[in-house]
Amino acid sequence: MTESKVQTPIEDFDWDAYANGETAGSKSREELINTYDESLKTAKDNEVVTGVVKSISKREVRVDIGMKSDAIIPVSEFRYNPDLKVGDEVEVFIEALEDKNGQLRLSHKKACQTRSWDRVNKALENDEIIKGYVKSRTKGGMIVDVFGIEAFLPGSQIDVRPIRDYDVFVDKTMEFKVVKINQEYKNVVVSHKALIEAELEAQKREIISKLEKGQVLEGKVKNITPYGVFVDLGGVDGLVHITDLSWGRVSDPREVVELDQDIKVVILDFDNEKKRIALGVKQLLPHPWDALDQTIKVGDHIKGRVVVMADYGAFVEVQPGVEGLIHVSEMSWSQHLRSAQDFLKVGDEIEAVVLTLDREDRKMSLGIKQLKKDPWENIEEKYAIGSRHTAKVRNFTNFGVFVEIEEGVDGLIHISDLSWTKKIKHPSEFTQVGNDIEVQVLEIDKENRRLSLGHKQLEENPWDVFETIFTVGSIHEGTITEVIDKGAVIALEYGVEGFATPKHLVKEDGSQAKLDEKLNFKVIEFNKDSKRIILSHSRIAEDASKAEARAARPASKKPRREEEAVAAPQIEKTTLGDLGALQALKEQMQKEGK
Repeated sequence: MTESKVQTPIEDFDWDAYANGETAGSKSREELINTYDESLKTAKDNEVVTGVVKSISKREVRVDIGMKSDAIIPVSEFRYNPDLKVGDEVEVFIEALEDKNGQLRLSHKKACQTRSWDRVNKALENDEIIKGYVKSRTKGGMIVDVFGIEAFLPGSQIDVRPIRDYDVFVDKTMEFKVVKINQEYKNVVVSHKALIEAELEAQKREIISKLEKGQVLEGKVKNITPYGVFVDLGGVDGLVHITDLSWGRVSDPREVVELDQDIKVVILDFDNEKKRIALGVKQLLPHPWDALDQTIKVGDHIKGRVVVMADYGAFVEVQPGVEGLIHVSEMSWSQHLRSAQDFLKVGDEIEAVVLTLDREDRKMSLGIKQLKKDPWENIEEKYAIGSRHTAKVRNFTNFGVFVEIEEGVDGLIHISDLSWTKKIKHPSEFTQVGNDIEVQVLEIDKENRRLSLGHKQLEENPWDVFETIFTVGSIHEGTITEVIDKGAVIALEYGVEGFATPKHLVKEDGSQAKLDEKLNFKVIEFNKDSKRIILSHSRIAEDASKAEARAARPASKKPRREEEAVAAPQIEKTTLGDLGALQALKEQMQKEGK
């Protein structure tokens, strides 16, 4: 809208004469009426004009816009401008030149609203500083009256420091900068923080330019976070990381400091470009390792508290800032891989043995298994060869079972030492992890800390008895339990197994014996040392056929054999007689020759 020019009434106009129909001055009555009408025509309803403040009271402001009377406007419409004084020009909106009471009604607020968006946009464009009135608190910030527009002041934009009490800003007039405008939704965002950031930025640059590593400063705790503490150094903030608050372990910075606390810090590092300042508190205190008792040595027993747990071990604080590591391998004499959480937890008060101590590098390793005697020191006495014990199954391999007799004492039962009779393909067929199993010590390997154990040795060798039962040629009933390319496994009585090759599985009708079929088998080989029994089903029929063949031969052939048997001695006698006669003749001829 364009502003209307306000006509000024004639100063020396004689209204009494005018009322009596007389002229005043050089102008006629008609001219004066025209002049008055002209003045009224220059101002219209719903128009913004400029007026002059005539007076100010606690409740009202009287404004003259050059009309026949002044208008009264509530002082609340000028609360954003506490410096308003008599004589100031202000913009007003003509609500009515004459209301029902014949009064001129103006509004400064509506005039501001009419002009507000132009002013707000201009303020944003020119980065101007404007004034606003904080009306109330809302979620996340404050509502500010700026030129009659309700603008939003985010809590983060009130000050450079975190605000803990927003209510102290309500009903205050403050300076702001417009930082964002949403034209579509008529939303305005303002900031008070932006006014002081430029000044603070200059202060920061000046402060940082004077900083030096190792410099000790005093500051105030500004904010506490889970990872550290922000300290105000007088216009610039620095961070004390949680690890630099104390030589001991800190789980929450609030254990060490509190808000608004004055503390001394040392500058550890800073970045001119990013304006980051790293501070430390513990560096101002003596290192706890320097105060560690000088009499402590390797082998000593020491008490402490578990402060951190990891899968590979536990960190034990023996005094504030001095920690030692108990590796999981030093928690038990057992060689089984286990987690440290199986033995300890954070907060445990424990006793440990010092294994290594390096004061220069500030490292210490501890152990708790050393509090118990090494079970392998007197292994030959406690677990002598031939002694029997109960062990717990720990895990399997294809070749045997690993068991633990007691913590730190492990042994292996070879798969061949599980049973005298059963042929076991995998140890899981015989027992399960976690089960108890009776064992007998067979061998001791003290160097490698391993025992060779047996389970079948707890019973007498049944093969000594089987040797008298499954003699070669004996026949036994058996069931085919497994068929493979090379033959079949046959289950015999007493839990013994035998084996038959395919050619020994042929039945009388020429068919092949099948799985789960129950038949008679003849023992054709028995080996006690290798625990092997070779069987044959077809041999039974073959032997029976041979016996029948011998029994069915013709009877006429039998006498010839008997005659031959009788004649043989006769021939033998004749031959001997002849030899005797020859000998007698020889002796006679010898006499005649003499």
